[in-house]
Amino acid sequence: MRTTIEIPEELIEEVMKITGSTTKSQAIKLALEEKIARNKRKRLINMKGSIDLDIDLDVLRDRK
Repeated sequence: MRTTIEIPEELIEEVMKITGSTTKSQAIKLALEEKIARNKRKRLINMKGSIDLDIDLDVLRDRK
């Protein structure tokens, strides 16, 4: 998808250095993917302890 947006050049250059990207499009894509992944991890961490799976590993492993 082609989109026209204004992004400060220094931000693009920094993202390209950090990600090792050779193109602006690649740098922006990687930055967006990283942000999405980080937010998903944060949501999973926040859910810790809120789901009771009631799993018995011994039963799952046929030890009983």
